[in-house]
Formats: sequence, structure tokens, C-alpha cells
Amino acid sequence: MFIKTVKIKKPAFALAGVIILIITLAVFTILVISKFGEPEYVLKTEAARQSFLHQLGWQVPKEYEECRIIVIPEDFNDVFENYNKLQKEQGFDLSDYKGKTVEIYTYPVYNYKGYEKKDCIKCNLLICNGKLIGGDVCSVELGGFMQGLQKD
Repeated sequence: MFIKTVKIKKPAFALAGVIILIITLAVFTILVISKFGEPEYVLKTEAARQSFLHQLGWQVPKEYEECRIIVIPEDFNDVFENYNKLQKEQGFDLSDYKGKTVEIYTYPVYNYKGYEKKDCIKCNLLICNGKLIGGDVCSVELGGFMQGLQKD
């Protein structure tokens, strides 16, 4: 029986340990960022949607005004491309949901600064399988506006 021993110099062993530690931390960081980098909002119930809107600072009625069901088109026209640009600015991307069925919950917003009318500002939440995938706050008046969900 032969036994062979290998002697590793301490500085080389310490350097190898540091390199392994750095690689491990880098992989862990990448995994955490990819899993938790973008928040995921599960809004399956009216209570969850209400809580989300109140966290954003919006005052809305106790129940949605309207719920529509749409299918995100497979091919985006200019209108959908522009709408998706707004979604991307707030961390969503509707192109991931092409061909999927989506519920759009619409709420009147009562506390949009500068708009005292109760029915001219709306908030739309796009929900797919209980998950928030996009949304907007907009004015329904002629010459209105559209912005992301965050309150300015």
C-alpha cells in the first residue's frame, strides 16, 4: 500500500478558500436577485387589491367599478407597444403574457391631486392568474393622461 501526501502551502490554500467564498457569494447573490429582484404582487382577492392600492396612497371605493377580461394580443400594435413601454418603466412587461387571458379591474380614484371630480380618474390593475402584471392611473376626460401606478 502506498500513501502519498500532498503539502499545500498555507497562502495558496487561503487564496483558494477566498476564491471559493467569492464565487459562492456571487452565485448566491445572482440567485437572490433573480428570484426577489422584481416584486411579485399576488392580488387574487378584492381585499388584496384594496390593500395594494391603499399602500400606494390611492383612495378608491370598497369594490372595483368594472372587471373586464381580455386576451393580451400575440402581436402588439403601436398602442400596445406604447402601453407596454409604460409597464416596463414600472417593472412589468406584458410581452411575457402574449396570448394569455387577463382580468382588468378598474377603480375610480378619489384623491388624485388637482382633480376633484369623483369619476374622471381611474386606476386599472391587470391581473393574470391572481398576479399583478401591470396597471395604470389615467384620466378619462378628453385630452387626458396616463401614468404608472405609483402616486406622484
